[in-house]
Amino acid sequence: MHHLGLDIGGTKMEAVLLSPQGDCLWRQRRPTQKESYDTFMLHLVGLIEEARSISPVPFSVGIGLPGAIDPQSGLIKNCNCLVLNGHDLKTDVAARIQQPVWIANDADCFTLSEAVDGAGAKADTVFGVIIGTGCGGGVAVHKRLLQGPNAIAGEWGHNPLPGYTPAYDGPEQPCYCGNINCIETFISGTGFARRFPAELTSQEIIEAAEQGNPQARAHWQHFINAFARSLASVINILDPQVIVLGGGLSNISRIYQELPDAIVPYIFSNSCHTRVVPARFGDASGVRGAAWLPGLNARET
Repeated sequence: MHHLGLDIGGTKMEAVLLSPQGDCLWRQRRPTQKESYDTFMLHLVGLIEEARSISPVPFSVGIGLPGAIDPQSGLIKNCNCLVLNGHDLKTDVAARIQQPVWIANDADCFTLSEAVDGAGAKADTVFGVIIGTGCGGGVAVHKRLLQGPNAIAGEWGHNPLPGYTPAYDGPEQPCYCGNINCIETFISGTGFARRFPAELTSQEIIEAAEQGNPQARAHWQHFINAFARSLASVINILDPQVIVLGGGLSNISRIYQELPDAIVPYIFSNSCHTRVVPARFGDASGVRGAAWLPGLNARET
């Protein structure tokens, strides 16, 4: 059997059909239709039917999206594709296509992809991190997602920044979730740029730091330190063999040179043997992980 993965984003839907060995057999992208839930469903099911028209064999269906399924109600919540919130997407899609469907958070899908055949493929325990617009995360153990009763495993971005002090970390940072000083407000690409005194993008700040701008260099060093403190808290609890980074900031090579040593002072050990590596499949990891969901997820979600 082949495996169809669908990655639902705020602006696009991507579909990929994988062979059992992980080879990409077909890929398509479409704009995400957000006018209404019915319109969204029409286009999503149409994408699945298009895959059926070209696939010589049946396939499983997995969907990743920037939200979660409420464990009590089964309804989508916290999704930036707002028309999905409050709907039982899993049941509705399964009824339309007449086969089972698996759904997970996009950070979980990213993590699963990298644990199955990506940068963490040889590791027993993988912590996946997305540092882009937000700061998502996921945990895979023996190539299966770790999931709990609250559907929030890996959501480290909404823990408070460890060791926060106003003198070093600056003023308190409100988070959209309603809390203060979430890790996401400091080390996501959005938070990194927002806290810089000048109106520059993350990439512009990093370029200024590389050119020797003192303010930009200090801002970068704070980012590395805050990132190190945040990952150290994960390592002290989970002790993963590999931490895989994705998202826009993960493409900055300096992170992999500076971050490992910066972590050491904050963990309960004299050295750190956890590898911090970039994602093997980059932006494609989310949709690949969605494709692997049916066969490798710990349980249906």
